[in-house]
This record gives sequence, structure tokens and C-alpha cells, in this order.
Amino acid sequence: MSAEAPDVFVHPHALNESRNIGDGTRLWAFVHVMDGAKVGRFCNLGEHVFIERGARVADRVTIKNQVSVWDGVTIEDDAFIGPGVIFTNDRYPRSPRMPAAHDRYAHPENWLESTRVGRGATIGAGAIILCGLSIGAHAMIGAGSLVSRDAPPHAWIVGRPGRIVGWACLCGRKLSESFACPVCGRRYEKSDDGLCLAGDAG
Repeated sequence: MSAEAPDVFVHPHALNESRNIGDGTRLWAFVHVMDGAKVGRFCNLGEHVFIERGARVADRVTIKNQVSVWDGVTIEDDAFIGPGVIFTNDRYPRSPRMPAAHDRYAHPENWLESTRVGRGATIGAGAIILCGLSIGAHAMIGAGSLVSRDAPPHAWIVGRPGRIVGWACLCGRKLSESFACPVCGRRYEKSDDGLCLAGDAG
């Protein structure tokens, strides 16, 4: 039985079993949030979104239609998850009901791999995110991409397998070769783990 805050919107055809839904969050038709899942403040979960127990969704996150967020997946503040994005949490999946695999699935540490989507990151429609990865803050994952390795902050990644083809601004546009945004004017500097904001372009 859920006990959401008074200003949480739960569509009549949604199922919320969690007691950890933040203020201002909206759960649309056919959303299912399991007991033990956590969803932060001012999130928007589109139709047919499933949030498994153990999943963590922070504040101001948008999750579009037909996305399943499994146990072990953490989505940080301000991230955008496009329609039909696929997460995973088991690198070598078998049915836990198969006798040969039963013992392995008796303890989550035997199989569960965590995935983190960093603050402000975007994952485009239909992308596949393999488990055990970190998507850096403000990274841009192109629609339909297959991500099989960590994405640094601000990386622009496309393809199958995904590869870095550029760098993304906070505003979502692709940076120039000098790491300046042609739209909003922000400038960045290259660092060991991606990009960091340097200031406003002159």
C-alpha cells in the first residue's frame, strides 16, 4: 500500500506500491512503482514505466514511455531517459527457476551489477545500456545506441557499439572543436575524466 505525499499525482491506472515518492512527481497511466523503489521530487514518469524494487530515481528526472528501471539502476538528478530505453542488471542472465542457476540467484551479490546515470545526462530513445556502467554527468547518448563501456561527463555517444563522436553542452547542443557551445556560449576544458565548465564564451 502506497503512502505518497499529497501533491504526488498518481493516474487512476497507475500502480504505486512505494512509500518513497517525492513531492511534485507525476505517475501517468500504467506506471508501476514497486515497494522498495525510490523516486525523487518533481519527476515525470510516462506511460508503461516500471520501477523495480531497489531502483533509485533522484529529483527532476524525466522518464518517457515504456522504460523499465531495474534493481541496481540509479538515475541522478535532472536526467532524461527517452522512450523505450533498455537497462540491464545481470551480465550473464539465466532463469533463476532453472535448477542449475538457482544457487547463483539466492544472493544478489552473485549476479546484480549496478548502473549509474549521472546528473543531467540524456539517454536517447531506444538506447541499450549494458549493466555495470557509469554514464557521466551531462553525457548525451544518441537514440538507438548500444552503450557497452563507461561514458565520461559531457560525452556525445552514438552507434552500436557506442563511441564518442563529440561533446555535449549543459544546454544539450554539441560543442565545437574548441569546446565552446555555438548556441549558449558556455566554454569547457578537457580533463582526465571528460569535460568541465570553464566559463562563458566571449
